[in-house]
Amino acid sequence: MMPIAPLMIEHRLIERMITLLKESLREAEQEQRVDPRFIERATRFIRDYADRCHHGKEEDILFRNLEKKPLTESHRRIMEELVQEHRWGRETTRALVAANHRYEQGDAGALYEIADRIRSLVEFYPAHIEKEDKGFFLPVMKYFSDEEKDRMLKEGHAFDSELLHGGWDDLVSSLEESPEGEPEASSQG
Repeated sequence: MMPIAPLMIEHRLIERMITLLKESLREAEQEQRVDPRFIERATRFIRDYADRCHHGKEEDILFRNLEKKPLTESHRRIMEELVQEHRWGRETTRALVAANHRYEQGDAGALYEIADRIRSLVEFYPAHIEKEDKGFFLPVMKYFSDEEKDRMLKEGHAFDSELLHGGWDDLVSSLEESPEGEPEASSQG
């Protein structure tokens, strides 16, 4: 297995959460309300799973190892774009968390910022994932020997073991079944 395989599998779970966020956006736009508990869970998923776990492996393992390689100008540019996109995602998620907090405190005007931030995220993630899956991950594997790929794969598994990786699929599944689902105990640390 190549070290990008787990990253691509993680993309599928992120896409499922983005589908749920699209429904929340529809609710915000059409019904002029959102479920703050859902927004809190979705942003926790984005911060802890999509960013800390997933982007953490990309930046701290794959990109770190790519920095040591003689990348083409195109691959180096794409990698720099991906890092910038990760930063943008963090900032947008932080703003969504803050708007959700204001909304929970009774600031009805925060609903518009919540909708705007969700819209930004649901537009961002599919394009970002496609760029990685189709335009970057596979082509950059040519820079690594089989031994280097195996070493990165093992490092990724070790990275995951420190982050309580397992319960995120349960969270997304429960939210798919019912946005009011109660998957609190398993992994969200």
